[in-house]
Amino acid sequence: MEIAPTTGTDRLTATVDWIEAHLDAPLTLAAIADQAGLSPYHFSRVFSARMGRSVMTHVRARRLIRAARRMVDDPGLRLIDLALDSGFESQEAFTRAFVRIFGVSPGRFRRRVVPVTPMQGHSPMTASVSGEAAVARLPGLKTMEAFTVAGPSRRFDDATKSSIPQLWARLVGALPFEGQVPGWNTYGVVWGVDREEGSFAYMAGVGIEPGATPPEGFEAKDVPAATYLVFRITLDGGPVHPQIKAAMQTIWGELVPGSGLTLAESPDFELYDSRFEPTTPGVTLDFHVPVEA
Repeated sequence: MEIAPTTGTDRLTATVDWIEAHLDAPLTLAAIADQAGLSPYHFSRVFSARMGRSVMTHVRARRLIRAARRMVDDPGLRLIDLALDSGFESQEAFTRAFVRIFGVSPGRFRRRVVPVTPMQGHSPMTASVSGEAAVARLPGLKTMEAFTVAGPSRRFDDATKSSIPQLWARLVGALPFEGQVPGWNTYGVVWGVDREEGSFAYMAGVGIEPGATPPEGFEAKDVPAATYLVFRITLDGGPVHPQIKAAMQTIWGELVPGSGLTLAESPDFELYDSRFEPTTPGVTLDFHVPVEA
């Protein structure tokens, strides 16, 4: 089954349907991205933004849900056989993943201790999202010289990324500090994306002068010179995190694919200027996506 060349949500919906029809195949990120007509890097960002989880996390969850149904339909089926059929290397790995999805072990599930339904967030197969954000691509491309940011950072994945705002609380509590670039521009920088697992490194930071030493507990991150697509996100004065999440779904699911440009494997970042006040309706931030010039 080949997917017709489309863009945005239609392309992603067709790919999700293709995954569902090929759960028995040895699926990889590269193979799935190829069906969507995108590079693995590009597709993984689009998929995660629209679906709220990484590509391979979705594949594993769908296989586990199917396995749960098979356990109910065939009580005599051995767990080791079910684990191997579901793409896991061992029964132990299958059991760990099963508990993450259903909250109980396969044995308890089989005894009907819990309903035959997965935990929230793993079952839906559509690419629909709730909420909207005011987001628009700015004209042209923006070229920027290399710069360095410093701040708290850590790796996140689908299960932990909701705690990103904690980094911002740590950053704001330390400002200003010696070596900080004059002004109050702040950056949310993403790099080191693991395409298979959907994990990434994120820093809440500010620009620092060359050679400056960050405060204790902060790290420095060099952002190389690059050319960017820039998307302006306009907030409504309400909670920031849900609005940015919705905006990213639009950016990665529709606007980036619709640009026809090739992504560069370089950090992308949110830029909050000195006038940013999250509780003020109409305030904006700019999201920079590196592309091949």
